Amino acid sequence: MCGIAGIFNYRRDEPVPPDSLQTMADAMVHRGPDEEGRWVGGRVGLAHRRLSIIDLTHGQQPMSTDDGAVVVSFNGEIYNHHELRQDLEAAGVAFKTTCDTEVLLHLYRARGVDMVKALNGMFAFAIYDASERRLLLARDRMGQKPLFYFVRDGRLAFASELTALSKAPAFPRDIREQSLHDYLTYQYVPSPHTIFRGVRKLPPGHILTCSLDDGTEPEPRPFWSLDYSDKTTATFAESARRLRTLVRDAVSARLMSDVPLGAFLSGGIDSTITVGLMAESIDQPFKTFTIGFPEAKYDEQRFAEIAARQHATEHRTKVVNPQDFSVVEKLVRHYGEPYCDASMLPTYLLSCFTREHVTVALSGDGADELFGGYYRYLVMQHARVFDLCPLPVRQALARAMLRVLPPKTEERTLFGRLNRIVALAASTRENRYLDVISRFPEGLKQSVYGPRMQDADLVTSDELLRAEFARATAGHPTEAVSEVDVHTYLPGDILTKVDIASMATSLEVRSPFMDHRVVEFAASLPWRYKQCCGVRKRILTTAFGDLVPPELKRRPKMGFGVPIARWFRNEWRSTLEDVLLGSTARDRGFLDADTIRLMIRDHCELRADYSYGLWALLLFELWCRQFGI
Repeated sequence: MCGIAGIFNYRRDEPVPPDSLQTMADAMVHRGPDEEGRWVGGRVGLAHRRLSIIDLTHGQQPMSTDDGAVVVSFNGEIYNHHELRQDLEAAGVAFKTTCDTEVLLHLYRARGVDMVKALNGMFAFAIYDASERRLLLARDRMGQKPLFYFVRDGRLAFASELTALSKAPAFPRDIREQSLHDYLTYQYVPSPHTIFRGVRKLPPGHILTCSLDDGTEPEPRPFWSLDYSDKTTATFAESARRLRTLVRDAVSARLMSDVPLGAFLSGGIDSTITVGLMAESIDQPFKTFTIGFPEAKYDEQRFAEIAARQHATEHRTKVVNPQDFSVVEKLVRHYGEPYCDASMLPTYLLSCFTREHVTVALSGDGADELFGGYYRYLVMQHARVFDLCPLPVRQALARAMLRVLPPKTEERTLFGRLNRIVALAASTRENRYLDVISRFPEGLKQSVYGPRMQDADLVTSDELLRAEFARATAGHPTEAVSEVDVHTYLPGDILTKVDIASMATSLEVRSPFMDHRVVEFAASLPWRYKQCCGVRKRILTTAFGDLVPPELKRRPKMGFGVPIARWFRNEWRSTLEDVLLGSTARDRGFLDADTIRLMIRDHCELRADYSYGLWALLLFELWCRQFGI
């Protein structure tokens, strides 16, 4: 696992300054603490930071062919590189290393740009072809590895992290107001945009080519797509057996490593399945890791220990205190743009603990989106019953019930859930999904904006979802929600969180459920195989029932969260007020301090739960400070 960066002056007749490449690479030392490298060929330059995982002695990057005609800077892992190597050797290619990076070089020579279709892995890489005078950027199908870029005045610059890219010459620093507007809704800035105008994310499953010869501005194009409409005719039992084979193979492929390897173990079904399959492939105990919390409704230690005993792992647990605010400030810098999924805190702390013992860890990320695991899918399914009642009647009943119910003051409480369900009953079918996932209602956003945002030409955040639902191929309405999550929430929130939080500690995390063969198979399954009669992840629990202890099957799903609502009323209140109500935030003009003051007051006096909104605003302001906005 590594960090990559580069500059390509495709329409500027000037060489790439090596110092700029060095500065960009230096901003990503945490992604690759073991080695660094640079390559400059006139108007193109590549930089690399290496975390050594495969072939520790060789594999330095940027790596080039013997004749220097092709050079690569690569971040990620290619899990089928052994098979690809055998095919290339059969065609006469002689290898000098055992690393997957060299396979990329020779595969490109053999197949050109289409080589990306043969790769099974998580990756973001840049290949410069001197004979074609062309740069190729590519990102893996699911978006596990990030890649940011901008094109400006004939220059293309790219990097694995925004913080590194911001060190490139002429980096655009103008805030894109629409991105801030969308961030407050989704907790992240949706792809392909970033918080900066003119700076973009290369979308998952896309490539971008840029040439010195034609001089045209490069545009991304897809090399892979997912089709939910082509359903299998196999029975449920046959599909469960096939799923077991696919996930077992995906886990086995992700065990390749020349450094110590372990696994995250939360005590949930997905990580337990991953650990169980690892135990089938590894003939000796391996390490698993859990962090515990002092607050019981966020703590999963007991369930993780049950799973660890069944699979005989060397289990390690550490109780942490996630309310250390210095961790928040550190993570804001690493994410490089506003990002406020609160689970980034425990993910980072788990990664820190895990990295004390191993360099690579497997996780269960992605199974909820693929197999109908989220509670919101059940809510969306049942909410269709509401539509049998006329909307005005539902809205009147909801208003009456909300007057009777105690106000929602914190997540993971009975009244908190009831308030959300009542609100959903009063929503239209088109807006219901946004109401489920949004932490910052559209009306509240408008009231919290300062003059700089009020003057902006903004569209409502539901436009993004409307476009995604229009592209969805799933026939079942609830499965369409799952499909939209796979293309938006999964890469934009979950995989971003895991990559940044883990790489901040120089830990590589591998997710077997993100194997594109597993993803494609999940898309082919009828929705009733995933969710039926209130049972979520039905086929997953059937296919791997022997690996999951009974206590884990019976327990309700627990998200990886922290009690920020309570912290804002106690330990973090003064920090919240100092950051958001100070003159620095007011002078920027993005936010209205008077409205925020009322939000803080109502939240702290238990009149409402504004924790997610205040958290989003707090992290935006901290980000502005760190980036000198």
